[in-house]
Amino acid sequence: MAAASAARTDRRPVAGGVHDPRAGKTFISWGGFQEDNYVQEYDHRLAVWSAPVRVAGGDNDSHNYPTLIQADDGHLLVFRGLHNRELWVARSPEPHSIAGTWTDTIIPEGLGATYPMPVKTSTGDIFVFIRETAGDFDPAFPTDTRPMKYVRSTDDGLSWQSSTALTGDRWCIAPLNRADNMNEIYLGQIRVEGDRIAMVWTLAGGGPEGHLHDRYHRNVYYATFSPADLRFRSAAGRDLGTSVDDADQERYLKVAATELQTVNPRSPDYISLVGSTLGGRAPFVVWMQLDAQARVHTHSAVHLAGIGWRATELGTGARVRDMEPADDVSWRVHATPDPAATGVDTYRLVPGLPWRRESTLATPQPIQRIEVIAGHHRPARLLLTGASSAREVTVADGDVYVAG
Repeated sequence: MAAASAARTDRRPVAGGVHDPRAGKTFISWGGFQEDNYVQEYDHRLAVWSAPVRVAGGDNDSHNYPTLIQADDGHLLVFRGLHNRELWVARSPEPHSIAGTWTDTIIPEGLGATYPMPVKTSTGDIFVFIRETAGDFDPAFPTDTRPMKYVRSTDDGLSWQSSTALTGDRWCIAPLNRADNMNEIYLGQIRVEGDRIAMVWTLAGGGPEGHLHDRYHRNVYYATFSPADLRFRSAAGRDLGTSVDDADQERYLKVAATELQTVNPRSPDYISLVGSTLGGRAPFVVWMQLDAQARVHTHSAVHLAGIGWRATELGTGARVRDMEPADDVSWRVHATPDPAATGVDTYRLVPGLPWRRESTLATPQPIQRIEVIAGHHRPARLLLTGASSAREVTVADGDVYVAG
């Protein structure tokens, strides 16, 4: 799709691409030199890819990756958060196409945005979940106070309201004033499941060393969010209201408790996955932990009615990137080898049971990110971003692939 074009990115497995059945096209997004935001389209009738189209600047920051959804009016929307400062959206000039000059506008309601995660609900409303560094706007908050909020559009992304305006809550997930200083939220993934949005996260912060940004990670949590009433609920269905505080998450939302560790302290990993099985009755999550030798251990937990969360260690040697339903009870989990090597490994997972290796896809270079394309249509099912040779986003030599 785009050879030697992608820079390193911190994008989570959310909104990398979308299939448009009306146009017969698949649209993808990726971050290039200086994390500038690019899109491409694949015409399924002609079996050809367009040239990359630059839709916005990335401000030379790997946090400012593009995330792409398609509004109900057919227009494509590409979101980026200028790290801890602003939320922007680029809009395609025509529906069902990337052609032409895109508009690029700030969303004032997204002040302080980092890590934009957009989803479109079954009613066509668009939510973008973002994280705020509270201390940038109020010096009373230490650097490791980084809660979540969101913005919502009910008119295909033309206007927006903040979660504060909608609910009166300053933030929607805010574990403030923890004794262990773990007051930062890292959402691993969010997923629309019918009339709810499922999400999984881990905590970060300074731990016993004081107020430090992203020094340690801790624990895994799960919740659902209802777009209809703007309320959060636990896996057991407990209504937590329009915002989640630390007491809520510790009592009702904790999937797994993990200890702070001084060796490889950012464990659990930033990326975690969320889904459900048995017709949505059994939510589950997948996450990664690192041991003292930096080996990645993959874990899964499923929530069963009347039992609670049941966790299983799936094994070592795989970094999970994204997943998709395979049938009514099992999922395909797409992973990259650990330690880093070329290729993509796919595992079949029945939540609550061990997984099994299903297939391996060869790639010319190691892969840094995988996203399942929304509504995918063959041959464009997975968006694979090749690893850049450097951490600085002034180096953009990773390949961009799409696999069927």
